[in-house]
Amino acid sequence: MKKPAVALILAGSFALTACQASSDPSVQARNAEFGCMAGTVGGAIVGGLIGSTIGGGTGRLLGTAVGVGGGGYLGNRLACG
Repeated sequence: MKKPAVALILAGSFALTACQASSDPSVQARNAEFGCMAGTVGGAIVGGLIGSTIGGGTGRLLGTAVGVGGGGYLGNRLACG
């Protein structure tokens, strides 16, 4: 894997570990919304990275696009329930 991809994955992991639970309902709602957005964006990033390993030239571009779309959808479904 390339160094920028590894750095991006690590930065996303560290950002998500900063989430904390709270008993305040408004804080819980904001955390749930953040988790939903993070799942969507994280899924799109991971899907794009995986998709970019497929094919070459135009096929690689198409694989990346499908990976971003599919990863974003899957991440949204998993994080948002």
